[in-house]
Amino acid sequence: MSTPAPDPATRTELLRWQFELTWSLFEYHLERLEPEDFLWEPAARCWTVRRSPEGTWVPDWADTEPDPVPVPTAAWVSWHLGWWWSVTLDHARGHRPRERTDVTWPGEGEPTVRWLRGLRTEWLAVLDGLTDADLDATAPFPWPDDPARTVAHMLAWVNAELMKNATEIGQLRLLRAAS
Repeated sequence: MSTPAPDPATRTELLRWQFELTWSLFEYHLERLEPEDFLWEPAARCWTVRRSPEGTWVPDWADTEPDPVPVPTAAWVSWHLGWWWSVTLDHARGHRPRERTDVTWPGEGEPTVRWLRGLRTEWLAVLDGLTDADLDATAPFPWPDDPARTVAHMLAWVNAELMKNATEIGQLRLLRAAS
């Protein structure tokens, strides 16, 4: 899990290095996920994804966060990761962002791992096109009403959110393996 040291020449390179470090930690779990890990329910009160009558996967959702917050399954966390990352990519490319309901989970195992790795590839292409000047522009997401937040903030947020979701998926994988 060796990640090369960043070239501190630009902020973009530093943020990319941080992203790659985070991804390498996530990849550790992605390589080890079994299809059965995704829909394993770690608690009686949990959020997951469920098949609709049409056969697509639909995530549990509440517009107001419940108290207590349900424990998510790896399927729900991977959908959530794919949703926020897809929308962030839309914003970063200047596209109209997708609605939450337009981002569908591909299913247990390899389809989801392939989807997440594809999002990584897309994200790296966005990063490779940014200059330090681009980082200073106002970020369109995830703070639509805060002109003080920049594209650099958005990139740092992606790194933090990815780290959080990678940790959640990893912990769920480990708990299922130990149970």
